[in-house]
Amino acid sequence: MRILAIDYGDVRTGLAVCDKKEFLASPLKVIRQKNADILADQIAEVVKQENIDHIILGLPKNMDSSLGFRAQKSLDLAEKLREILSIEVELWDERLTTVSAIEALNATNVRGEKRKNVIDAVAATIMLQDYLDYRKNSGLF
Repeated sequence: MRILAIDYGDVRTGLAVCDKKEFLASPLKVIRQKNADILADQIAEVVKQENIDHIILGLPKNMDSSLGFRAQKSLDLAEKLREILSIEVELWDERLTTVSAIEALNATNVRGEKRKNVIDAVAATIMLQDYLDYRKNSGLF
């Protein structure tokens, strides 16, 4: 199954995909779009181009598991995607994925503008790999 992970941000949204065997998550691209309706349409195009079967959308929970303003924006985007696509859109806890992405980019000495251009796709990749590992470990795969 081809899965698309979305790390939704105010300006940049990172996308990552996995192979059909759900073994490896890879960064796909970063979409720069502030308008949620246009972003949903752009994601729908990616879904068609990449033959995506399932979407996981990052849900940015607070550290105490409560949902704040950012989480509501993700819930709204999920609803928009469900309206225009005929595949499942699953929300996935994305706490600390950006921190992990920063650590990974620090380890490879990626800094400045280059970091800004890839960090959201790296965060989506980390989130997707976590999801794939969860599926394997829980027998869902």
